[in-house]
Amino acid sequence: MKSGEKMQKIMIVEDDQVIKKELQNLLENAGYQTETLENFKEAKKEILKSPVDLILLDINIPELNGEILLKEIRKTANIPIIMVTSRANEIDEALSISYGADDYITKPYNPTILLLRIQSIFRRMENKQNNLQYEDLEIIPSKGILKREEKEIELTKNEMIIFIYLVNNKETIVTRDDLMTDLWNNREYINDNALTVNISRLRSKLAEFGYENKIETKKGQGYILL
Repeated sequence: MKSGEKMQKIMIVEDDQVIKKELQNLLENAGYQTETLENFKEAKKEILKSPVDLILLDINIPELNGEILLKEIRKTANIPIIMVTSRANEIDEALSISYGADDYITKPYNPTILLLRIQSIFRRMENKQNNLQYEDLEIIPSKGILKREEKEIELTKNEMIIFIYLVNNKETIVTRDDLMTDLWNNREYINDNALTVNISRLRSKLAEFGYENKIETKKGQGYILL
């Protein structure tokens, strides 16, 4: 990992303590941060409130079938998800993909293959992020600009980080803590007042393209990009 790069975080949704620990060790040795789900009764809520970059989701978990949990998550979030199962079952694989899984792997998995699949998903995400689109605006992070035809408006680094997060979670309420955490993960340490100022400036810049009131404040909850 290059200096200053964000360390990617992976959530492990697995109730077998031995396998969970093995996955943690494997991922952390490969340079990833890990988080494990402990509260399976509130699985969807716990997953959606946690700022992770990818989820390893076992199909056979307590309280709620992993495939159903995947379907529920996909109603509100596009977090990359790799389904993990002990059953070599084409029906499971087909269901997982149809419900929105990014990949599928069967236990006992080859650690090298699992890491390669994770790397592949992160590469696809990076390429997608480098060519983000919002309505008819092209978002170019490498240049720090929003562009439509010949018109360009420059965003500060913080404004770009915030806007990309909002775009990746479009039409979903994003809390101020979510945004602050994402900024901190990108080595941008700002306070609460500075976040308010950045949101205000971002709204003004979107308005210059004719997109007024697109970042809506949800009192006591956060923001939503419409």
